[in-house]
Amino acid sequence: MAWLFSFWHHLRTVTTTETTLQPAPEGVPVEGSNGLLINVDGRIVPNYAATIVSFEEGDVVNGKVVRIDRDEVLLDIGYKSEGVIPAGELSIRKNVDTSEEVELGEEIDALVVTKEDSEGRLILSKKRARFEKAWRKIETAAENGDPVEGNVIEVVKGGLILDLGIRGFLPASLVDIRRVHNLDEFMSTTLECKVIELNRSRNNVVLSRRAVLEEERKEVRDQILDRLQPGEVVEGKISNIVDFGAFVDLEGIDGLIHISELSWSHVNHPSEVVAIGDTVKIKVLDIDRDRQRISLGLKQTQEDPWQR
Repeated sequence: MAWLFSFWHHLRTVTTTETTLQPAPEGVPVEGSNGLLINVDGRIVPNYAATIVSFEEGDVVNGKVVRIDRDEVLLDIGYKSEGVIPAGELSIRKNVDTSEEVELGEEIDALVVTKEDSEGRLILSKKRARFEKAWRKIETAAENGDPVEGNVIEVVKGGLILDLGIRGFLPASLVDIRRVHNLDEFMSTTLECKVIELNRSRNNVVLSRRAVLEEERKEVRDQILDRLQPGEVVEGKISNIVDFGAFVDLEGIDGLIHISELSWSHVNHPSEVVAIGDTVKIKVLDIDRDRQRISLGLKQTQEDPWQR
């Protein structure tokens, strides 16, 4: 079979500039050639038709990157000539650098835009092939309530643009649980978000990272509430101070030290006793699991001066 391998290697490396492909003659396939050779009137000739893939415009094909230029990429898909992917068809990102999007020898999927343009070229699109696949994935995630993951590629007025294979919009108000003052810090990061709005006819995908964070926070809260017991002494950090008391971050859920539980002495304002960022030891006084509220006491971890 060495002769067959040698013939196949030669056949795959012949370009259209070297050979003009003729219509396949009618003949009988030669046994053992896998259809690459046919017998026509007693002569063994190449079956060129067997080496050319069949596809239509709109089909997604797979091929190997054989050349990378500044404005286009050539892809070998087993057709009579290489397919051309213009730089603008590589990615949904703006100002695409072709050498950063693909590598020589890399196998990628591409959608057939046109089999023959005005210059006789086969035009392909990597981003449109990814677009179709991404839509199916996003629609499934939206139906099941699953999160999707994407890289932040732009900061725009009112939010962020994520690369999901298609452009997804993440409003600034839904980037985090708390208000974000500098959206630029999220550039080039990968975020996990829920799909909250989907309109394929308008290519519109709206995302919420806040929904994912709130679900995670709820799970953490439930775990902490299950673990804590009244009477237990724990450690936390003062996260906020208000007129009626101080809130303590217990690694995912806030508990309240009422102003009356801060000190055995009279306190006019909680800031007289604690400051934001202080690490404190507190006693769990009560837990309302239904309302997810934890009452804490600071003075209970200190000696009662009235009992000396």
